[in-house]
Amino acid sequence: MSSKEIIKGYIEKADTSLGIELGSTRIKAVLIGPDHSPIASGSHGWENKLVDGIWTYDMEDIISGLQAAYADLRQDVRASYGIDLETVGSMGISAMMHGYMVFDDKGELLVPFRTWRNTITARASEILIDLFDYPIPHRWSIAHLYQAILNGEDHVADISYMTTLAGFIHFKLTGRKAVGVGEASGMFPIDTRTGQYNKTMLDQFNQLVADNNFPWRLEDILPEVLSAGDYAGSLSEEGAKLLDPTGTLKAGIAFCPAEGDAGTGMTATNSVGIRTGNVSAGTSIFLMAVLEKDLKAVHPEIDLVTTPAGDLVAMVHCNNCTSDIDAWARVFGEFTKALGLEVDKAKIYDTLYFEALKADKDGGGLLSYNYLSGESITGLDEGRPLFVRTPNSNFSLANFMRMNLYSLLATLRIGYDILEKEEGTKLDKLYGHGGLFITEGVGQAMMAAAIGSPVSVMETAGEGGPWGMALLAAYMRNKAEGEELKDYLNNRVFKDAKETTLEPDPADVEGFKAFMDLYHKGLELEKRAVEILK
Repeated sequence: MSSKEIIKGYIEKADTSLGIELGSTRIKAVLIGPDHSPIASGSHGWENKLVDGIWTYDMEDIISGLQAAYADLRQDVRASYGIDLETVGSMGISAMMHGYMVFDDKGELLVPFRTWRNTITARASEILIDLFDYPIPHRWSIAHLYQAILNGEDHVADISYMTTLAGFIHFKLTGRKAVGVGEASGMFPIDTRTGQYNKTMLDQFNQLVADNNFPWRLEDILPEVLSAGDYAGSLSEEGAKLLDPTGTLKAGIAFCPAEGDAGTGMTATNSVGIRTGNVSAGTSIFLMAVLEKDLKAVHPEIDLVTTPAGDLVAMVHCNNCTSDIDAWARVFGEFTKALGLEVDKAKIYDTLYFEALKADKDGGGLLSYNYLSGESITGLDEGRPLFVRTPNSNFSLANFMRMNLYSLLATLRIGYDILEKEEGTKLDKLYGHGGLFITEGVGQAMMAAAIGSPVSVMETAGEGGPWGMALLAAYMRNKAEGEELKDYLNNRVFKDAKETTLEPDPADVEGFKAFMDLYHKGLELEKRAVEILK
Protein backbone atom coordinates (compact mmCIF):
# COMPACT_ATOMS: atom_id res chain seq x y z
CA MET A 1 0.00 0.00 0.00
CA SER A 2 1.37 3.41 -0.98
CA SER A 3 1.97 6.15 1.57
CA LYS A 4 -0.80 8.18 -0.07
CA GLU A 5 -3.27 5.33 0.45
CA ILE A 6 -2.18 4.98 4.08
CA ILE A 7 -2.75 8.70 4.73
CA LYS A 8 -6.10 8.49 2.96
CA GLY A 9 -7.04 5.77 5.44
CA TYR A 10 -6.05 8.00 8.38
CA ILE A 11 -8.29 10.77 7.05
CA GLU A 12 -11.24 8.44 6.47
CA LYS A 13 -10.90 6.97 9.99
CA ALA A 14 -10.44 10.46 11.50
CA ASP A 15 -7.07 9.44 12.93
CA THR A 16 -6.05 13.05 12.51
CA SER A 17 -5.81 16.37 14.33
CA LEU A 18 -6.35 19.84 12.93
CA GLY A 19 -4.79 23.10 14.07
CA ILE A 20 -5.90 26.49 12.77
CA GLU A 21 -3.97 29.64 13.66
CA LEU A 22 -4.99 33.21 12.86
CA GLY A 23 -1.64 34.96 12.61
CA SER A 24 -0.97 38.61 11.91
CA THR A 25 -0.54 38.19 8.15
CA ARG A 26 -1.72 34.67 7.45
CA ILE A 27 -4.42 32.29 8.62
CA LYS A 28 -3.20 28.71 8.30
CA ALA A 29 -4.70 25.28 8.85
CA VAL A 30 -2.51 22.20 9.32
CA LEU A 31 -3.80 18.62 9.40
CA ILE A 32 -1.57 15.97 11.00
CA GLY A 33 -1.72 12.20 11.05
CA PRO A 34 -1.00 9.74 13.90
CA ASP A 35 2.77 10.26 13.56
CA HIS A 36 2.19 14.03 14.09
CA SER A 37 3.56 14.94 10.66
CA PRO A 38 1.59 17.40 8.48
CA ILE A 39 -0.43 15.67 5.78
CA ALA A 40 -2.36 18.65 4.40
CA SER A 41 -2.52 22.40 4.85
CA GLY A 42 -4.37 25.50 3.74
CA SER A 43 -3.83 29.21 4.17
CA HIS A 44 -5.22 32.66 3.56
CA GLY A 45 -3.34 35.96 3.61
CA TRP A 46 -4.74 39.01 5.36
CA GLU A 47 -3.58 42.31 6.86
CA ASN A 48 -4.54 44.42 9.82
CA LYS A 49 -5.92 47.92 9.28
CA LEU A 50 -5.23 51.19 11.08
CA VAL A 51 -8.69 52.69 11.64
CA ASP A 52 -9.03 55.88 13.71
CA GLY A 53 -5.65 55.18 15.26
CA ILE A 54 -6.57 51.58 16.21
CA TRP A 55 -4.97 48.48 14.68
CA THR A 56 -7.83 46.11 13.90
CA TYR A 57 -9.30 43.39 11.68
CA ASP A 58 -12.88 43.58 10.40
CA MET A 59 -15.25 40.94 11.74
CA GLU A 60 -16.14 40.05 8.15
CA ASP A 61 -12.45 39.51 7.35
CA ILE A 62 -12.03 37.29 10.42
CA ILE A 63 -14.86 34.97 9.40
CA SER A 64 -14.17 34.97 5.65
CA GLY A 65 -10.45 34.45 6.27
CA LEU A 66 -11.12 31.49 8.55
CA GLN A 67 -13.39 29.97 5.91
CA ALA A 68 -10.88 30.60 3.14
CA ALA A 69 -8.03 28.89 5.03
CA TYR A 70 -10.21 25.87 5.77
CA ALA A 71 -11.46 25.73 2.15
CA ASP A 72 -7.83 25.73 0.99
CA LEU A 73 -7.15 22.81 3.34
CA ARG A 74 -10.17 20.90 1.97
CA GLN A 75 -8.89 21.50 -1.54
CA ASP A 76 -5.44 20.20 -0.58
CA VAL A 77 -6.98 17.02 0.85
CA ARG A 78 -9.12 16.54 -2.28
CA ALA A 79 -6.17 17.16 -4.63
CA SER A 80 -3.71 14.99 -2.68
CA TYR A 81 -5.90 12.05 -1.63
CA GLY A 82 -9.02 12.19 -3.78
CA ILE A 83 -11.49 12.41 -0.89
CA ASP A 84 -13.60 15.05 0.81
CA LEU A 85 -12.65 16.08 4.34
CA GLU A 86 -15.75 15.29 6.39
CA THR A 87 -14.32 15.08 9.90
CA VAL A 88 -11.12 14.99 11.96
CA GLY A 89 -10.23 13.31 15.23
CA SER A 90 -9.67 16.53 17.18
CA MET A 91 -8.96 20.17 16.54
CA GLY A 92 -8.03 23.46 18.13
CA ILE A 93 -7.89 27.18 17.41
CA SER A 94 -4.98 29.50 17.96
CA ALA A 95 -4.43 33.17 17.20
CA MET A 96 -2.25 36.14 18.01
CA MET A 97 -2.37 36.67 21.77
CA HIS A 98 -3.79 39.54 23.78
CA GLY A 99 -6.05 42.24 22.44
CA TYR A 100 -9.59 43.24 23.25
CA MET A 101 -12.85 41.77 21.97
CA VAL A 102 -15.95 42.57 24.02
CA PHE A 103 -19.54 41.55 23.41
CA ASP A 104 -22.96 42.42 24.82
CA ASP A 105 -25.51 39.90 26.06
CA LYS A 106 -26.81 39.44 22.50
CA GLY A 107 -23.35 38.46 21.25
CA GLU A 108 -22.78 41.72 19.37
CA LEU A 109 -19.26 43.12 19.18
CA LEU A 110 -19.32 46.40 21.10
CA VAL A 111 -16.21 48.07 19.60
CA PRO A 112 -13.89 47.04 16.77
CA PHE A 113 -11.35 44.38 17.71
CA ARG A 114 -8.30 46.04 19.32
CA THR A 115 -5.27 43.87 18.55
CA TRP A 116 -2.04 43.21 20.42
CA ARG A 117 -0.36 45.78 18.20
CA ASN A 118 -2.02 48.76 19.87
CA THR A 119 0.01 50.74 22.37
CA ILE A 120 -2.82 53.02 23.52
CA THR A 121 -3.07 51.72 27.07
CA ALA A 122 0.01 53.24 28.71
CA ARG A 123 -1.89 54.92 31.57
CA ALA A 124 -3.93 51.81 32.35
CA SER A 125 -0.82 49.63 32.27
CA GLU A 126 1.01 51.95 34.67
CA ILE A 127 -1.87 52.00 37.19
CA LEU A 128 -2.40 48.24 37.09
CA ILE A 129 1.32 47.49 37.53
CA ASP A 130 1.27 49.61 40.69
CA LEU A 131 -1.97 48.00 41.89
CA PHE A 132 -0.99 44.37 41.33
CA ASP A 133 2.80 44.69 41.74
CA TYR A 134 2.87 42.59 38.60
CA PRO A 135 3.77 43.39 34.97
CA ILE A 136 0.71 44.34 32.90
CA PRO A 137 1.88 45.11 29.35
CA HIS A 138 0.02 47.46 27.01
CA ARG A 139 -1.18 44.52 24.92
CA TRP A 140 -3.04 42.66 27.65
CA SER A 141 -6.82 42.48 27.57
CA ILE A 142 -7.11 43.85 31.11
CA ALA A 143 -5.05 46.92 30.14
CA HIS A 144 -7.41 47.57 27.22
CA LEU A 145 -10.44 47.16 29.46
CA TYR A 146 -9.16 49.52 32.11
CA GLN A 147 -8.02 52.08 29.53
CA ALA A 148 -11.56 52.04 28.11
CA ILE A 149 -12.82 52.72 31.65
CA LEU A 150 -10.33 55.59 32.10
CA ASN A 151 -11.45 56.99 28.74
CA GLY A 152 -15.07 56.93 29.89
CA GLU A 153 -16.16 54.74 26.97
CA ASP A 154 -19.88 54.02 27.16
CA HIS A 155 -19.65 50.46 25.88
CA VAL A 156 -17.98 49.18 29.05
CA ALA A 157 -21.25 49.06 30.99
CA ASP A 158 -22.73 46.75 28.33
CA ILE A 159 -19.97 44.12 28.40
CA SER A 160 -21.21 40.59 28.89
CA TYR A 161 -18.12 38.74 27.65
CA MET A 162 -14.49 39.67 27.02
CA THR A 163 -12.15 37.43 25.10
CA THR A 164 -9.30 37.18 22.61
CA LEU A 165 -9.43 36.38 18.91
CA ALA A 166 -8.72 32.69 19.58
CA GLY A 167 -11.35 32.65 22.33
CA PHE A 168 -13.89 34.27 20.01
CA ILE A 169 -13.39 31.73 17.21
CA HIS A 170 -13.48 28.87 19.71
CA PHE A 171 -16.79 30.19 21.04
CA LYS A 172 -18.24 30.59 17.54
CA LEU A 173 -17.34 27.00 16.65
CA THR A 174 -18.20 25.25 19.93
CA GLY A 175 -20.49 27.58 21.91
CA ARG A 176 -18.13 27.35 24.90
CA LYS A 177 -16.56 30.48 26.42
CA ALA A 178 -13.17 29.02 27.30
CA VAL A 179 -9.47 29.47 26.51
CA GLY A 180 -6.28 27.65 27.37
CA VAL A 181 -4.27 28.81 30.37
CA GLY A 182 -1.46 30.15 28.16
CA GLU A 183 -3.91 32.33 26.25
CA ALA A 184 -5.65 33.39 29.47
CA SER A 185 -2.31 34.47 30.93
CA GLY A 186 -2.13 37.20 28.27
CA MET A 187 -5.51 38.53 29.36
CA PHE A 188 -5.11 38.64 33.15
CA PRO A 189 -2.51 37.33 35.64
CA ILE A 190 -2.64 33.60 36.38
CA ASP A 191 -1.96 31.98 39.75
CA THR A 192 0.32 29.12 38.66
CA ARG A 193 -0.54 27.19 41.83
CA THR A 194 -4.21 26.90 40.81
CA GLY A 195 -3.99 27.35 37.04
CA GLN A 196 -6.74 29.98 37.29
CA TYR A 197 -6.96 33.77 37.31
CA ASN A 198 -5.26 35.31 40.35
CA LYS A 199 -8.08 35.69 42.90
CA THR A 200 -6.42 38.47 44.88
CA MET A 201 -5.90 40.55 41.76
CA LEU A 202 -9.46 39.95 40.58
CA ASP A 203 -10.67 41.36 43.88
CA GLN A 204 -8.26 44.30 43.62
CA PHE A 205 -9.54 45.19 40.17
CA ASN A 206 -13.17 44.90 41.17
CA GLN A 207 -12.50 47.23 44.09
CA LEU A 208 -10.63 49.65 41.80
CA VAL A 209 -13.66 50.09 39.53
CA ALA A 210 -16.36 49.70 42.19
CA ASP A 211 -17.40 53.37 42.05
CA ASN A 212 -18.34 52.93 38.38
CA ASN A 213 -21.18 50.58 39.40
CA PHE A 214 -20.81 48.32 36.37
CA PRO A 215 -23.35 45.48 36.23
CA TRP A 216 -20.53 42.90 36.10
CA ARG A 217 -17.58 41.65 38.10
CA LEU A 218 -14.40 40.90 36.18
CA GLU A 219 -14.50 37.15 36.82
CA ASP A 220 -17.99 37.04 35.28
CA ILE A 221 -16.91 38.41 31.89
CA LEU A 222 -13.61 36.56 31.48
CA PRO A 223 -13.50 33.18 29.68
CA GLU A 224 -13.14 29.89 31.55
CA VAL A 225 -9.52 28.75 31.94
CA LEU A 226 -8.52 25.23 30.84
CA SER A 227 -5.19 23.44 30.70
CA ALA A 228 -3.51 21.50 27.89
CA GLY A 229 -5.14 18.11 27.50
CA ASP A 230 -8.54 19.26 28.79
CA TYR A 231 -11.66 18.72 26.69
CA ALA A 232 -12.91 22.15 25.63
CA GLY A 233 -16.17 21.40 23.81
CA SER A 234 -17.10 20.04 20.41
CA LEU A 235 -17.89 21.46 16.99
CA SER A 236 -21.53 22.52 16.96
CA GLU A 237 -23.86 22.28 13.98
CA GLU A 238 -23.67 26.08 13.65
CA GLY A 239 -19.88 25.97 14.00
CA ALA A 240 -19.54 23.32 11.29
CA LYS A 241 -21.60 25.42 8.87
CA LEU A 242 -19.60 28.52 9.77
CA LEU A 243 -16.23 26.85 9.15
CA ASP A 244 -17.36 24.93 6.07
CA PRO A 245 -20.32 26.59 4.34
CA THR A 246 -20.42 23.70 1.82
CA GLY A 247 -21.93 21.53 4.56
CA THR A 248 -19.37 18.75 4.09
CA LEU A 249 -17.82 19.05 7.55
CA LYS A 250 -19.69 17.14 10.28
CA ALA A 251 -20.38 18.42 13.77
CA GLY A 252 -19.18 16.69 16.93
CA ILE A 253 -15.38 17.06 16.58
CA ALA A 254 -13.69 17.36 20.01
CA PHE A 255 -11.81 20.62 20.66
CA CYS A 256 -8.78 21.22 22.84
CA PRO A 257 -8.42 24.58 24.64
CA ALA A 258 -7.80 27.58 22.38
CA GLU A 259 -4.26 28.90 22.68
CA GLY A 260 -2.22 31.91 21.69
CA ASP A 261 0.65 31.94 19.22
CA ALA A 262 3.11 31.98 22.11
CA GLY A 263 1.76 28.68 23.42
CA THR A 264 1.69 27.02 20.02
CA GLY A 265 5.24 28.21 19.37
CA MET A 266 6.42 26.64 22.61
CA THR A 267 4.66 23.41 21.69
CA ALA A 268 6.00 23.34 18.13
CA THR A 269 9.58 23.76 19.36
CA ASN A 270 9.35 21.39 22.33
CA SER A 271 10.00 24.32 24.64
CA VAL A 272 7.48 23.72 27.43
CA GLY A 273 9.93 22.30 29.99
CA ILE A 274 11.90 24.21 32.65
CA ARG A 275 15.00 26.09 31.30
CA THR A 276 13.88 25.79 27.69
CA GLY A 277 13.19 28.79 25.51
CA ASN A 278 12.14 29.76 22.04
CA VAL A 279 12.11 32.82 19.85
CA SER A 280 9.20 33.38 17.47
CA ALA A 281 10.02 35.88 14.76
CA GLY A 282 7.37 37.05 12.34
CA THR A 283 5.30 40.25 12.31
CA SER A 284 6.19 40.59 15.99
CA ILE A 285 9.03 38.90 17.82
CA PHE A 286 9.03 37.36 21.25
CA LEU A 287 11.31 35.23 23.38
CA MET A 288 9.80 32.75 25.82
CA ALA A 289 11.81 31.38 28.74
CA VAL A 290 10.24 28.74 31.00
CA LEU A 291 11.36 29.78 34.48
CA GLU A 292 12.85 27.74 37.30
CA LYS A 293 11.71 30.31 39.87
CA ASP A 294 9.75 33.53 40.18
CA LEU A 295 11.46 36.74 39.07
CA LYS A 296 12.92 38.86 41.88
CA ALA A 297 11.42 42.13 40.65
CA VAL A 298 8.62 43.53 38.49
CA HIS A 299 9.88 44.53 35.06
CA PRO A 300 7.39 46.34 32.81
CA GLU A 301 9.42 45.14 29.81
CA ILE A 302 8.84 41.47 30.71
CA ASP A 303 5.51 39.65 30.42
CA LEU A 304 4.78 36.82 32.84
CA VAL A 305 2.62 34.24 31.09
CA THR A 306 2.38 30.46 31.13
CA THR A 307 2.93 27.43 28.96
CA PRO A 308 -0.21 25.63 27.72
CA ALA A 309 0.29 23.38 30.75
CA GLY A 310 0.37 26.31 33.18
CA ASP A 311 4.11 26.67 34.00
CA LEU A 312 5.46 30.20 34.49
CA VAL A 313 7.13 31.81 31.47
CA ALA A 314 9.00 35.09 31.09
CA MET A 315 8.21 36.66 27.73
CA VAL A 316 10.09 39.45 26.02
CA HIS A 317 7.58 40.70 23.45
CA CYS A 318 8.40 43.30 20.81
CA ASN A 319 5.69 44.67 18.56
CA ASN A 320 7.84 45.07 15.46
CA CYS A 321 9.82 42.47 13.60
CA THR A 322 9.72 41.48 9.93
CA SER A 323 7.11 43.89 8.51
CA ASP A 324 9.68 46.54 7.57
CA ILE A 325 12.10 44.08 5.98
CA ASP A 326 9.11 42.62 4.10
CA ALA A 327 8.46 46.12 2.73
CA TRP A 328 12.07 46.38 1.51
CA ALA A 329 11.79 42.92 -0.10
CA ARG A 330 8.71 44.16 -2.00
CA VAL A 331 10.70 47.15 -3.25
CA PHE A 332 13.49 44.88 -4.50
CA GLY A 333 10.85 42.70 -6.14
CA GLU A 334 9.43 45.74 -7.92
CA PHE A 335 12.94 46.56 -9.11
CA THR A 336 13.41 43.11 -10.65
CA LYS A 337 10.07 43.49 -12.45
CA ALA A 338 11.13 46.92 -13.72
CA LEU A 339 14.17 45.17 -15.23
CA GLY A 340 11.84 42.76 -16.99
CA LEU A 341 12.74 39.82 -14.75
CA GLU A 342 10.34 37.41 -13.12
CA VAL A 343 11.90 36.38 -9.83
CA ASP A 344 10.14 34.14 -7.34
CA LYS A 345 9.35 35.83 -4.01
CA ALA A 346 11.19 33.15 -2.04
CA LYS A 347 14.26 33.65 -4.25
CA ILE A 348 14.24 37.38 -3.52
CA TYR A 349 14.16 36.73 0.23
CA ASP A 350 16.85 34.06 0.10
CA THR A 351 19.13 36.26 -2.02
CA LEU A 352 18.73 39.26 0.26
CA TYR A 353 19.15 37.23 3.45
CA PHE A 354 22.28 35.43 2.20
CA GLU A 355 23.80 38.81 1.34
CA ALA A 356 23.72 39.63 5.05
CA LEU A 357 26.29 36.89 5.69
CA LYS A 358 28.81 38.78 3.50
CA ALA A 359 28.45 42.05 5.43
CA ASP A 360 30.64 43.90 7.89
CA LYS A 361 30.07 42.39 11.30
CA ASP A 362 28.60 45.64 12.68
CA GLY A 363 26.45 46.38 9.64
CA GLY A 364 28.83 49.04 8.32
CA GLY A 365 27.59 51.85 10.52
CA LEU A 366 24.08 51.74 9.04
CA LEU A 367 21.11 52.14 11.34
CA SER A 368 17.38 51.49 11.10
CA TYR A 369 14.30 51.30 13.30
CA ASN A 370 11.61 48.90 12.07
CA TYR A 371 8.85 50.55 14.10
CA LEU A 372 5.61 50.41 12.12
CA SER A 373 3.83 50.62 15.45
CA GLY A 374 4.86 51.69 18.93
CA GLU A 375 7.39 49.74 20.99
CA SER A 376 6.92 49.76 24.75
CA ILE A 377 10.38 48.34 25.49
CA THR A 378 11.92 51.55 24.13
CA GLY A 379 9.13 53.77 25.45
CA LEU A 380 7.40 54.65 22.18
CA ASP A 381 3.61 54.70 21.81
CA GLU A 382 3.90 55.17 18.03
CA GLY A 383 6.45 54.14 15.45
CA ARG A 384 8.01 55.54 12.28
CA PRO A 385 10.10 53.19 10.11
CA LEU A 386 13.45 54.91 9.81
CA PHE A 387 16.74 54.30 7.96
CA VAL A 388 19.71 56.58 8.62
CA ARG A 389 23.41 56.62 7.77
CA THR A 390 26.36 58.93 7.95
CA PRO A 391 28.55 59.94 4.99
CA ASN A 392 31.20 57.58 6.38
CA SER A 393 28.91 54.54 6.61
CA ASN A 394 29.73 51.58 4.38
CA PHE A 395 26.51 51.54 2.39
CA SER A 396 26.29 48.23 0.53
CA LEU A 397 23.54 45.70 -0.10
CA ALA A 398 25.15 43.23 2.31
CA ASN A 399 25.43 45.80 5.10
CA PHE A 400 21.92 47.06 4.40
CA MET A 401 20.50 43.58 4.88
CA ARG A 402 22.56 42.78 7.98
CA MET A 403 21.47 46.09 9.49
CA ASN A 404 17.81 45.27 8.83
CA LEU A 405 18.18 41.83 10.41
CA TYR A 406 20.01 43.30 13.41
CA SER A 407 17.32 45.98 13.74
CA LEU A 408 14.52 43.47 14.09
CA LEU A 409 16.44 41.77 16.94
CA ALA A 410 17.52 44.92 18.79
CA THR A 411 14.52 45.45 21.08
CA LEU A 412 14.50 41.73 21.89
CA ARG A 413 18.11 42.08 23.06
CA ILE A 414 17.15 45.03 25.30
CA GLY A 415 14.47 42.91 26.99
CA TYR A 416 16.70 39.84 27.22
CA ASP A 417 19.37 41.90 29.01
CA ILE A 418 16.94 42.23 31.91
CA LEU A 419 16.40 38.49 32.18
CA GLU A 420 20.05 37.59 31.76
CA LYS A 421 21.82 40.33 33.72
CA GLU A 422 19.28 41.31 36.39
CA GLU A 423 17.44 38.03 36.99
CA GLY A 424 20.16 35.50 36.17
CA THR A 425 17.81 33.53 33.91
CA LYS A 426 19.53 30.56 32.28
CA LEU A 427 18.41 28.44 29.36
CA ASP A 428 19.67 25.00 28.40
CA LYS A 429 18.22 25.27 24.91
CA LEU A 430 16.89 28.08 22.71
CA TYR A 431 14.85 27.28 19.59
CA GLY A 432 13.99 29.63 16.75
CA HIS A 433 10.87 29.46 14.59
CA GLY A 434 8.83 31.70 12.34
CA GLY A 435 9.47 33.48 9.06
CA LEU A 436 12.92 34.81 10.04
CA PHE A 437 14.27 31.25 10.19
CA ILE A 438 12.99 29.97 6.85
CA THR A 439 16.16 30.93 4.95
CA GLU A 440 18.59 28.29 6.16
CA GLY A 441 21.27 29.49 8.54
CA VAL A 442 20.81 33.25 8.17
CA GLY A 443 18.23 34.24 10.77
CA GLN A 444 19.73 31.58 13.02
CA ALA A 445 23.20 33.17 12.75
CA MET A 446 21.84 36.67 13.43
CA MET A 447 19.86 35.43 16.44
CA ALA A 448 22.93 33.64 17.85
CA ALA A 449 24.88 36.90 17.48
CA ALA A 450 22.14 38.90 19.22
CA ILE A 451 21.63 36.52 22.16
CA GLY A 452 25.22 35.32 22.40
CA SER A 453 24.08 31.69 22.81
CA PRO A 454 23.55 28.66 20.56
CA VAL A 455 20.28 28.68 18.62
CA SER A 456 18.58 25.52 17.37
CA VAL A 457 16.13 25.29 14.50
CA MET A 458 13.93 22.32 13.64
CA GLU A 459 12.72 21.32 10.19
CA THR A 460 9.31 22.78 11.09
CA ALA A 461 10.79 26.21 11.93
CA GLY A 462 8.88 28.09 9.27
CA GLU A 463 5.40 26.88 10.26
CA GLY A 464 5.46 26.30 13.99
CA GLY A 465 2.20 27.87 15.13
CA PRO A 466 -0.60 25.95 13.38
CA TRP A 467 1.37 22.72 13.63
CA GLY A 468 1.83 23.36 17.35
CA MET A 469 -1.94 23.83 17.67
CA ALA A 470 -2.50 20.53 15.89
CA LEU A 471 -0.08 18.88 18.35
CA LEU A 472 -2.10 20.23 21.30
CA ALA A 473 -5.26 18.80 19.73
CA ALA A 474 -3.50 15.45 19.27
CA TYR A 475 -2.29 15.50 22.87
CA MET A 476 -5.84 15.93 24.16
CA ARG A 477 -7.02 12.99 22.05
CA ASN A 478 -4.13 10.59 22.52
CA LYS A 479 -2.53 11.24 25.92
CA ALA A 480 -2.21 8.42 28.41
CA GLU A 481 -3.55 8.85 31.93
CA GLY A 482 -1.18 11.13 33.84
CA GLU A 483 0.98 11.82 30.76
CA GLU A 484 2.15 15.44 30.91
CA LEU A 485 2.49 17.61 27.82
CA LYS A 486 6.30 17.80 28.06
CA ASP A 487 6.54 14.00 28.20
CA TYR A 488 4.15 13.57 25.28
CA LEU A 489 6.23 15.95 23.19
CA ASN A 490 9.58 14.44 24.22
CA ASN A 491 8.59 10.81 23.78
CA ARG A 492 6.04 10.83 20.98
CA VAL A 493 6.62 13.89 18.81
CA PHE A 494 10.26 14.98 18.98
CA LYS A 495 12.05 11.76 19.89
CA ASP A 496 13.66 11.50 16.44
CA ALA A 497 13.31 15.14 15.39
CA LYS A 498 16.00 16.62 13.16
CA GLU A 499 17.42 19.93 14.27
CA THR A 500 20.44 22.11 13.54
CA THR A 501 22.25 24.04 16.22
CA LEU A 502 24.42 27.06 15.42
CA GLU A 503 27.00 28.40 17.84
CA PRO A 504 27.45 32.17 17.89
CA ASP A 505 30.40 33.52 15.91
CA PRO A 506 32.44 35.66 18.38
CA ALA A 507 33.03 38.26 15.65
CA ASP A 508 29.27 38.43 14.98
CA VAL A 509 28.60 38.85 18.71
CA GLU A 510 31.03 41.79 18.91
CA GLY A 511 29.55 43.24 15.70
CA PHE A 512 26.05 43.08 17.13
CA LYS A 513 27.23 44.80 20.33
CA ALA A 514 28.66 47.62 18.21
CA PHE A 515 25.37 47.89 16.34
CA MET A 516 23.49 48.05 19.66
CA ASP A 517 25.70 50.91 20.85
CA LEU A 518 24.68 52.85 17.74
CA TYR A 519 21.06 51.74 18.16
CA HIS A 520 20.84 53.17 21.68
CA LYS A 521 22.43 56.46 20.54
CA GLY A 522 20.00 56.80 17.64
CA LEU A 523 16.80 56.20 19.61
CA GLU A 524 16.40 59.95 20.01
CA LEU A 525 16.09 60.16 16.20
CA GLU A 526 13.18 57.70 16.26
CA LYS A 527 11.48 59.62 19.07
CA ARG A 528 11.83 62.88 17.14
CA ALA A 529 10.50 61.23 13.97
CA VAL A 530 7.35 60.24 15.87
CA GLU A 531 6.94 63.81 17.08
CA ILE A 532 7.58 65.47 13.70
CA LEU A 533 6.21 63.07 11.09
CA LYS A 534 2.47 63.04 11.68
